[in-house]
Amino acid sequence: MKKTKNTRKTKPTVAKVAVKKPVVEARDSWSWTIYMYWFIILFFIASTFYILGRSHEFLHPAPHNVVVTEEALKQAEDYIDSAKEKLAAGNIDEAIEELNSAIDENATSNIYTLRGEAYMQIGEYQKALSDFDAAIEKDGMNAIAFYDRSLLNTRLENYEAALSDINNALAAQSMKPSDILTMRNLYAKRGQLNLWLKNWQGAIADYTNSLARAEGSVSANVYAERAEAYTAMGEYENAINDYTSAVRVISEQIQGASSQAERESQSSNAMAYFEKSAALNLKLGNGAAARNDLESAFAIAVALNDEESSTRIQNLINGLN
Repeated sequence: MKKTKNTRKTKPTVAKVAVKKPVVEARDSWSWTIYMYWFIILFFIASTFYILGRSHEFLHPAPHNVVVTEEALKQAEDYIDSAKEKLAAGNIDEAIEELNSAIDENATSNIYTLRGEAYMQIGEYQKALSDFDAAIEKDGMNAIAFYDRSLLNTRLENYEAALSDINNALAAQSMKPSDILTMRNLYAKRGQLNLWLKNWQGAIADYTNSLARAEGSVSANVYAERAEAYTAMGEYENAINDYTSAVRVISEQIQGASSQAERESQSSNAMAYFEKSAALNLKLGNGAAARNDLESAFAIAVALNDEESSTRIQNLINGLN
C-alpha cells in the first residue's frame, strides 16, 4: 500500500532573535544633559538681570539722607481742603494753584469740579467749562458738576444747554445724593430756566415741586417767579396769592438776616411784590385791594428812605382817587 505523503503544513520555525533591552544608562545620560542645559540657561538669565540691576544702581544710585518735606507728603485731600479755605477767603489764584497740584497727584471728579468753580469766579469761563466736562467724564453721576455747568451755561446764555444740565443734575441727585445740593433748589433752578424760556407751565410745575420739598428753606423768589409765570398765563388771582406768599416769607425771614444790607434788599423786594400785586388787582377791578398794596409798598419805601420810590408810589395812590 502506497504511503500517502503527509500534506499537513507544519508551523514554520521562527528563529529567535535576541532583542537588546534599551540601555538605561544612555537615557539617563541624555536627560542629565538636558537638565544641565536648562540650568546653564537659567543661570545665565539670572546673572544677566543681576548685572543689569547692579549697573542701574551704579548709574542711578538711590539717594541717601533725603529730607521728606511736608509738601511732599501732602495728599490730594489736603490740597482740596487748602483750596476750599483759599476760595472762602477770596484767594482764587492761590486756590487754583493748590488744585493744580491735586490734579497732578490724583485727578478725581470732585477736584475738577472745584477748580471749575474757581475758574468761573474769576471769569475764566472756557477753562471752567473744560473742568466741568472733565469732572462729568470721570463721574457721570456728579450732580454738583452738572449743576455748576448749568450755572455756567446760564451765564453764557446757553439756556437750552443749561436746562439739559439741570435735568441731569436732578437725575444724578436722586440716585447719588450730594449733601451740598437739595432737590428743592434744583427744581427752583429748572423753574427759573423754564421761565426764561417762556415755558410757563413747566416753570409752574417746577416751582410747585420746589415748594413741596421738605429740605432746605423756602425762598420768597420761588413764589415771586411762579407769580410771573401765572401772570404770563393770565392767571392773575394765583399770581396775587404768590406775591402775598412771597411777602409773608420775607416778613418771617427778615429778622434773621445777617446784615443790614440784606434786610434792606429783602425789604426792597417786598416793596416790588406789593406793587406788582397792586397792578394785578387793578386788572381784576379790585381797586381797594390795589390801594392796600400800594400803601404797603409806600410804607416800605419810606422806611428805606427811598425818596424816588416813595414819590412814584404816592403818585400811583393819588391816581386811584
